[in-house]
Amino acid sequence: MLERISITNFKAFARQDIGLAPFTLLTGLNSSGKSTVLQSLALLRQSHEAGLLDEADDSGGLLLNGDLVKLGTGQDVRHEAYTEDDPDITLAVVKGNIPYAWRARYGREDDLLSLLAGPGGPASWATRDLPSLFGQGFQYLKADRIVPDVSYPRSHDAAVRRSFLGARGEHTVNFLRAHQDDRVTAMSLRLPEGSSTSLLEATDYWMQRLCPGVNVAADDIRGTDTVRLSYGFGSGVSASNRYRPTNVGFGLTYALPIVVACVSAQPGSLILLENPEAHLHPQGQTWLAYLAVAAVSAGAQVVMETHSDHVLNGLRIAVKDGRIPAASTAVHFFRRNGQTAEVVSPAMGPDGMLGDWPKGFFDEWENSLEQLLD
Repeated sequence: MLERISITNFKAFARQDIGLAPFTLLTGLNSSGKSTVLQSLALLRQSHEAGLLDEADDSGGLLLNGDLVKLGTGQDVRHEAYTEDDPDITLAVVKGNIPYAWRARYGREDDLLSLLAGPGGPASWATRDLPSLFGQGFQYLKADRIVPDVSYPRSHDAAVRRSFLGARGEHTVNFLRAHQDDRVTAMSLRLPEGSSTSLLEATDYWMQRLCPGVNVAADDIRGTDTVRLSYGFGSGVSASNRYRPTNVGFGLTYALPIVVACVSAQPGSLILLENPEAHLHPQGQTWLAYLAVAAVSAGAQVVMETHSDHVLNGLRIAVKDGRIPAASTAVHFFRRNGQTAEVVSPAMGPDGMLGDWPKGFFDEWENSLEQLLD
């Protein structure tokens, strides 16, 4: 499990250390640095997949534009308040109290920032010592995810060989088609009444927490390189016809990659989620927190960016109910302070209560109520 990420001169941060737990929740106002944390991890993964993290010369570096993130050039990503004494960009993670750091030379127009030798880079050994970040169980789902459509791509490389859903979740339907009969062994993710649960059955169970009665199907479109997603409602004699995603609510398809990523989690998986609550009813948002807790109980590590107090409260309830220890959670509140961002980290107690409630931290409901009652 990753225990910490350190960011220097990258996007919102001049220098920032952020603790990571099995379930880490990133909250705060827009453009306050939450996405920078997820993008930092995705950037390391992207550069590793391109074979660029092992060499401290012109052949290696941080690849700013790829399948996971598209960040522009050096001038787009270097923090504006850098100092002349420390002009370069450094990303580091800690596992088992061992830091792994990559320091890259700033180039204004470069989209491949060359790694520097010496302290802070490159950590070439980390590719084998950080399997959650660089191995098979990695999932990164951006806020810009798939929408209802008549078909989705069929990629054997992504969905079968790499078990990757795609940064937009574009391979989710094909992944579900290929793996629907795989057995879900983690008790926390299986149907409560079932002694054995397939991936498709578990997906239906958690999707029904978001929309009661729904079930999904993923099928080949013969003679093409695409697959089809459909939804049904009810079962047995009460079962509905099958519906295209374009004829049901937008939120179901948007949330499907989140559900599949968590349901398919394995011990050692790393799941990065941006705004999973979007387009969902408040009850569904709370259940997404429960689902992420279930994935953590199955051995995964989840880092989630959210604007939802329902997600936060779902995590707090899960702690109070004993589904996850308070020590296995971290909550970070991001806010701007001049040119840089700062992070406040309220501690979670075993009763789900938070030790600090800084201004701007999910307090808008109380602010609005105060105005209504004034």
